[in-house]
Amino acid sequence: MTKELSSKIVEIAHARRRFGYRRIHDMLRPDFPGVNHKKVYRLYSAANLAVRKRKKAKRP
Repeated sequence: MTKELSSKIVEIAHARRRFGYRRIHDMLRPDFPGVNHKKVYRLYSAANLAVRKRKKAKRP
């Protein structure tokens, strides 16, 4: 189950770059009902995933 979960987390993270582990956890709930947010965070971090930060607009 962990490998399935890990691959699904990576898949969602690449499809939705602006989603962090919390939103990914919400998306995983229907497919993995027993999954905990702490486990999702652990796997998210282990895969070296992070939310892409927006560039700041230059002020004139």
